Amino acid sequence: MNEALIRSLTPSVIGILVRRGADFAAAEDAVQEALVEAVRLWAVEQPRDPKGWLVTVAWRKFLDATRSDAARRRREDLVDQEPGPGPSADVDDALRLYFLCAHPALTPSSAVALTLRAVGGLTTRQIAQAYLVPEATMAQRISRAKRTVSGVRFDQPGDVATVLRVLYLVFNEGYSGDVDLAAEAIRLTRQLAAVIDHPEVAGLLALMLLHHARRAGRTGPDGALVPLAEQDRGRWDTGLIAEGIGILRTALARDRLGEFQAQAAIAALHADALTAEETDWVQIVEWYDELVRLTASPVVRLNRAVAVGEADGPRAGLAALAELDGDLPRYSAVAAYLHECEGDLVTAARLYVEAAHKAPNLAERDYLTRRAARLNEGLRGGRTS
Repeated sequence: MNEALIRSLTPSVIGILVRRGADFAAAEDAVQEALVEAVRLWAVEQPRDPKGWLVTVAWRKFLDATRSDAARRRREDLVDQEPGPGPSADVDDALRLYFLCAHPALTPSSAVALTLRAVGGLTTRQIAQAYLVPEATMAQRISRAKRTVSGVRFDQPGDVATVLRVLYLVFNEGYSGDVDLAAEAIRLTRQLAAVIDHPEVAGLLALMLLHHARRAGRTGPDGALVPLAEQDRGRWDTGLIAEGIGILRTALARDRLGEFQAQAAIAALHADALTAEETDWVQIVEWYDELVRLTASPVVRLNRAVAVGEADGPRAGLAALAELDGDLPRYSAVAAYLHECEGDLVTAARLYVEAAHKAPNLAERDYLTRRAARLNEGLRGGRTS
C-alpha cells in the first residue's frame, strides 16, 4: 500500500466531506475509519481511483454515524446522493482545510497538531512521537482542537498569514521519532503552493528549501552543532538551493514583499556564498532592515545586530544590540559572539556560560559550553605563559 498516496489524499477527502455538510470532527473521524479500511483492503488490491474510493467509503461511514444519532432528521437531506469528488472543487476543499486547521481560535500548538493530523495525514501516535509527548496527551489536544473548529463556516476568505505561520512552526520543530517534521512542513507547503497563488506562500517554501538544503552540514559526526560559518558547504544540497532561489526570484518579481520572502532572501545570500568570508553582509543588513520594517520583531532586530557586527564591525553590532531587551532569547549568545569578535574574551566567556544555561535545547547548550571552555582555556594559557 502506498502510504505517501494516502497521506496526500487525506486533506482533500476531509475537505469534500466538510463541503457536503459534515462538521469537521465527524468528517475527520469518518476519513480515519476509511483509512483503516484502506490499510486492510488495498494491501490485496489498490482501487483504480483511490481518492474516489476513500470519498465513497468515508461518506458512508459518516452517514452511518449520522443515522444513529439525534441529528438524523436535520441531516437527512445529505443522504440522497453520493456524488464523485469532482476535480473542480479540489482547490477550494484543500484551502478550506488549511484555513480551518489554522483557525485563530486555536492555540499555536493545537493548530500545528490539527494540521499534521488533518492536512498531513499523520496518525496521533506519529504526532505524539514527533513532539515527545504521550499519545493520550496528543489525542486530547487534537480532540479539543476538533471540537473548537467544528461548525465553523468560512463565509469569508481565510487568513493566509495564519496558515503560513502554522506551517513555519511545523518546520521549526525539526524532527524526532519516525516523522521528519521539517520534511513534512515542506511537503505541506508545496501542496499549499499548488492550490494558492500567493507570493508569501512561495516565499515560505523558498525559505524552507534554503534552510533544509544546509541540514547535512549543521551537525558533525558526533551530532554536535556546527555553526553556519564553520559548516562544510560541500555537504549542502545544491539542488534544493537552486530550487529555492528560483522560487524566491519569481516571488520577488511580483513586488509584494512579505516577511517570508525577506527571510528567504537572507537565506539565499548565505547559500550563494562559496565561503563564509564571501558572505554579502551589507546586503543581508539591508534585508534585515526590510524585515524590521515589516514585522518590528525584536528577534529580527537581534539577528540584525549580528549582521551589523559582521558588516560594520563588532562594536557597531554591540551598539545595535544595546537597544534591545537583554531578556530576549539568545541575547546572551549574540552578545558573547560580538564581544569575542571584538577581542573581549573574558566577557565573551562569561556570556557564553550564561547563554548555555538559557539554551533551548541540548545541542545548543553543548555548543555554547564548549565555546566558553575554549575561551577560558585560552585565557588560562595566556596567564601562565
